[in-house]
Amino acid sequence: MKYITVKSPVKCSFTEKRSEFIGHICPAETNDEAVAFINSIKEQHRKAKHNVYAYILQNDNITRYSDDGEPQGTAGIPVLDVLQKNGLTDVCCVVTRYFGGILLGGGGLVRAYSHSAALAVEAAEILRMYSCTTLKLTVPYDLYGKITYILPDYEIKVLDTGYANDVTITLNVKSELEKPFTDKLTDITFGKIIIERAAETFDNFPQ
Repeated sequence: MKYITVKSPVKCSFTEKRSEFIGHICPAETNDEAVAFINSIKEQHRKAKHNVYAYILQNDNITRYSDDGEPQGTAGIPVLDVLQKNGLTDVCCVVTRYFGGILLGGGGLVRAYSHSAALAVEAAEILRMYSCTTLKLTVPYDLYGKITYILPDYEIKVLDTGYANDVTITLNVKSELEKPFTDKLTDITFGKIIIERAAETFDNFPQ
């Protein structure tokens, strides 16, 4: 299982017929985080005519949007559509509009809000998050080299390495590769390795 999200908050803007549209996008894993981000943007842009938003959360399969005073269907849904077409999850996008005095019409609003959201997505660093398992490995020093040698073969992400009586390696491995990886570890160490499953989580891996 995997999903796509953004790494950190970004914003960008453009002007359409004297109306300024500012797209903000941010990672959000919970409803509270999404609402807090929306409220922070509204606070920053209290003089703006509209602060339209959409967000998609993996937890509880939540999808929400708001036109924030724009004609129904011309703002929140176009922003949500951009997020969905890019396959994004655990993400919140807010598009702020400072009205420039010229009406854009329904089609113009849809295009402007879609474009603003698309610019924000394009500016963001995309993360591909994979279901993975955190493992803690404990091995004698004379087997440490064998372990590190095979790590690239299994797309491992090392989190920490400790050196005491033995070497301990804490790492994340994609769930689909966990069994072949642990089988290989047991084989190359002749069973002299201790493997502990610490957690199941999501993490991004280099492409």
